[in-house]
Parts: sequence; structure tokens; C-alpha cells
Amino acid sequence: MTTDLAGAVSAAIGAPIVEARRTGGGDVNDAWRMTTATGLPLFVKHRGSAPEGLYRTEADGLRWLAEAGALPVPEVVAVLDGPEGTEPRALVLEWVEPGHPAPGADEVLGRGLAALHAAGAPCFGLASDNFIGPLRQVNDPCDTWAELYATRRVEPLARRAVDRGLLDPRVGRAVERLAGRMADLVGPVEPPARLHGDLWRGNVHHGADGVARLVDPAVYGGHREVDLAMMRLFGGFGARCFAAYAEAAPLAAGHEDRVALHQLYPLLVHVLLFGGGYVASFEEALARYVPLR
Repeated sequence: MTTDLAGAVSAAIGAPIVEARRTGGGDVNDAWRMTTATGLPLFVKHRGSAPEGLYRTEADGLRWLAEAGALPVPEVVAVLDGPEGTEPRALVLEWVEPGHPAPGADEVLGRGLAALHAAGAPCFGLASDNFIGPLRQVNDPCDTWAELYATRRVEPLARRAVDRGLLDPRVGRAVERLAGRMADLVGPVEPPARLHGDLWRGNVHHGADGVARLVDPAVYGGHREVDLAMMRLFGGFGARCFAAYAEAAPLAAGHEDRVALHQLYPLLVHVLLFGGGYVASFEEALARYVPLR
């Protein structure tokens, strides 16, 4: 497969690949550092079972984030996303040599994220579906954040988890009650923000220049507290990052009480992918808003 993949990348970029070696790239995809005959290094993501559209929508998401001019993302070099059996599916990005955060990087990230969110989105949702990890993310536009979060995020994933025996049916019923109250829980009305959508520490890549770049997006228009809640879920972001965000774009009253609410969706994603302890974490967060009976 290495030879086939390198050949497909070579054809897509119009330059021969002379070296390909595995590199770090996460749990879902295989990651490769490929080098062209001119010495240009490339980062290539590939998965043999990748569904059609996975890499195309990721590339679209990176470009959408880049349009905001708020935080850098790796440049998209090529997308291999043909029909089943025609070629290996892959995403080819510029290679960003890994490094350590520059002094003040947390503040730059916080202020940059505020600017990204302020760039806005046309609607709550997106014109097309995409993926969060390997799971399809439904983005049919909604009139309000409460509607999108209930009907496109929490409810459908909870039903899937119940159907697969990962969540007890009583938890599924609690989610239905939560959805009925969502408009009262999500806080003051705000315009749709331009979200990264899967903003945990592993999706912020610092280059050798010390600059943070956003990677692996699951973009859509939504509430800005979603990205911030995801950042808090697994940690790894300094207090100065959140303080800088709040200085640039103060959050609405009661935002601390909504952190667990906006963590329900990423927790459900992890329940579906990994089960285990994420079930208890999801139930604990849910119980803050509705009784689990």
C-alpha cells in the first residue's frame, strides 16, 4: 500500500515521491512524511477504510478556517477522494516541522480563537455534512443554536449509543427531556460562530517556529462556547489562553454553568468510539441538567 499511496500522491501533485516514512498522526488515520524529488516534505493522512468525502470535507474545513485570517492552518496541497476502488483516499498537506510553543503562545491562541469565532458563519450548521473523527457529522442548517445542538448533535448520537447498548435506555429518555429544555439551557442568543468543532489539545500543532496551527477540524456554524468547552474537556490549555479569549470577546453570563452542557456532544462521540469510562463521564455531565430516571 505504501507504493500505491506514494504513486497516487505523486500523480495528484505532479511530482515524484522519493521517500515515504510513517510519522505521528493520531488514532484514526495513518500518517506519512513524504518527500518529493526536489526535497519538499509533505504530510499525508490516509486510511484504507476512509469513507468518500472524509478528506475532501476536512480540506474544505481547513480552507474555511483559513479564510478567517485568525489562526494559521496547514496549507492543503491535494485531496485524493475518488470513487471506491479507484485510488487510495488521502489528504496531502504542507509539512509543518513540529516544535514547542513560543513565549506568549497561550495568549496568541486565545485571542486568535476569539477572532476566528467572530469571523462568523452563514448559519447554525453548514451547507454540507462532514466528519468528527470517523463519525459523520450532520450539519443541516437550523434557525437556532438550541435546535441544532439538540437535533443534529446530542439526540441522534445518544439514540445511536442506546441502540448499540452503550447507554441505558433511561439515559436516552433523559436526553430527550434535555432536548425539550435546550432553548432554556444554552444561554443568551448569539450569532453563529465559525467553529473548529473538535478543538482538543491534539488538534493544535505547534511548528518549529513556535506558532500554533489548527488541524483536524470538524467545522460548522455554532455557539462559540462549544470550542471552549471542548478545550476544557481533556485539558492541556493554559489559564492565560482562556483569559486572553475573554479579554478579546467576553462570554455571556452563566457560561461556566454551560461548560458541561457543551461537552455532551464530544463525550457522546467518545462513547461511540471508545465506550468504557466515557459513558460515566457523559452521564455525570447530563445529570447536571436533567435527572437520570
